[in-house]
Amino acid sequence: MPHKSDIEEVCVNERRIFDGKILSVRCDEVRTPSGHIATREVVEHKAAVGMLVVTNRKSVLLVRQYRYAVHEETLEVCAGLIEKGEDPSQAAEREMQEELNVKAGKLYDIGDFYASPGFCTELFTLFLAEDLTESSLPQDEDENVSVVEVKFDDIPIMIREGKIRDSKTFAALSWLMAKEGIAPEA
Repeated sequence: MPHKSDIEEVCVNERRIFDGKILSVRCDEVRTPSGHIATREVVEHKAAVGMLVVTNRKSVLLVRQYRYAVHEETLEVCAGLIEKGEDPSQAAEREMQEELNVKAGKLYDIGDFYASPGFCTELFTLFLAEDLTESSLPQDEDENVSVVEVKFDDIPIMIREGKIRDSKTFAALSWLMAKEGIAPEA
């Protein structure tokens, strides 16, 4: 549940730096509770969803895709932005059909978290998706993803070996390990 702080900083000057398709950047001057003026750089990012897609084979479906910002291929839970007029569950259903070619018979809201609250407003809603059936929508034109199935038992090894470096995926798989009683690799 959101918590309003008693030590909130107050914006005294806001300067917009950039307005883009999925994010905007601003530089704010804030007054801290002690009265000092400090600078806060803020990335305003659209809300997003991620789906922990679990098969009936004790495995998860992840996507492999090249991420330009870090210049590497990553393994991630299926994810995407919430489009105008969508609620998070509608976005989750759409993204699974676009990226994994599946639809979930059961979709559970696991919870919301901020991707990186030190500088970014992105609120991320994580879902558990089960009881899968085939269903597809066209992939976004600028995406090139492939599906990777990972057995539950391989998750701790992949995390330890650094094969999971995406924060939303790390959080989702850690949640699954706790739920399933899967011990981390020592």
